[in-house]
Amino acid sequence: MRKTVCLVGRPNTGKSSLFNRMVMQNKAIISDHAGTTRDRLYGIAYHNDKSFNVIDTGGIDLENADFNANIKMQAELAIDEADVIVFVVDGKEDLTQNDFEVRNMLMRTDKKVIVAVNKIDNPEREDNIYNFYELGFEHIVTISVEHKRHITELLDMITEDFPSYTTEPRDSICRFSLIGRPNVGKSSLVNAILGEERQIVSDVQGTTRDASDTRFTYNHEDYIVVDTAGIRKRGKIYEELEKYSLIRGFRAIERSDVCCVVIDAEAGIIEQDKHIVQYALDNNKAIVLVVNKWDTVKNKDQALKEWKLKIQNEFQFIPYVRTVFLSAKEKPKVPELMDAIIKAYESFTKEVKTSTINDIVRDAYALHMAPSYKKNRLKIFFVTQTDICPPRFTFNVNNKNLVHFSYHRYLENKIRENIDLEGTPIVIQFKNKSE
Repeated sequence: MRKTVCLVGRPNTGKSSLFNRMVMQNKAIISDHAGTTRDRLYGIAYHNDKSFNVIDTGGIDLENADFNANIKMQAELAIDEADVIVFVVDGKEDLTQNDFEVRNMLMRTDKKVIVAVNKIDNPEREDNIYNFYELGFEHIVTISVEHKRHITELLDMITEDFPSYTTEPRDSICRFSLIGRPNVGKSSLVNAILGEERQIVSDVQGTTRDASDTRFTYNHEDYIVVDTAGIRKRGKIYEELEKYSLIRGFRAIERSDVCCVVIDAEAGIIEQDKHIVQYALDNNKAIVLVVNKWDTVKNKDQALKEWKLKIQNEFQFIPYVRTVFLSAKEKPKVPELMDAIIKAYESFTKEVKTSTINDIVRDAYALHMAPSYKKNRLKIFFVTQTDICPPRFTFNVNNKNLVHFSYHRYLENKIRENIDLEGTPIVIQFKNKSE
């Protein structure tokens, strides 16, 4: 499993900029106004042959503002979840009382702490590092996120004891998890699938504290279901008992093949549901959307039309995913869910003949040639499937820099039109013929 790294510090030291640099995406909002990040933000970073989870936290400030106590609690939970903590400080300023407040929090842990002295933009400022040894930590490094200075050194220090990424030998058993906010009915769905009261079911949010794997047989085939701890909205995780549930839920996602994202029909679709789907996508997992508690919906025919339109609008980034409407109380609906899971898993593990994928791409290219750029045009010589889980297709081309994102999307759509890949993302990569 991936190790976890969290970024902590007082406001406006550059934590969110460093987070974006690590995950190579602009996920975190960056602002000169202190306190922009209030909740924890998750991402996945890659360095050499290693990958790890990254948590960005809000800046810890001693001022008596309403949200500052919440930010501090969020940071404490992130520290609990982390294997390595990066303490980001401002190298242009002297240490403040807020810095020492963070230091005191970190001194109470037995985790590896790295002090990243940010905003050291040139060699002349390197001596500023000595001001920060007063914090009392062994590992310290100067960086400049803005100028990309010493970021590699910081990543080397972070991942020094992390295991290299290796693909574990796969078995042929489909593993699927039920993920979603607390109290959407995940444990009840597990019971319905298993046909027995295997999981504790309660109306109290966050009853399931850990992820448990259960092996069972359905239609003479073996499956493993993982009931993840409820993924609560980040700003609401305060209770002592459930502070470990979030990261364990994410780790269950990482070891699943298919993620069933459970949505509450009573509450409707909220932003957190989309965040959960995105985390499954970030991990390249097959997905099934499950609208649970359908028994509570009135005028079901009209509601079904409205829900399908909502899903189309809110989840337009995953048009290939099937949605199942059910209630855990109505066990006859369980086969419909299992059929969707099995279909997504078949797509997730599908192998396509080389001749088939080349015929599809050749026809797509003939129908719509790639646009030219400075009198150069993308040429596709050969396509092959290079992996499964999810399916990965490698295009051998004359110049991969000529691939426009719109043409990339066009090729994916053409592949999906001709190959049934319901429920699974696909990876398309381009490689120069000379590579």
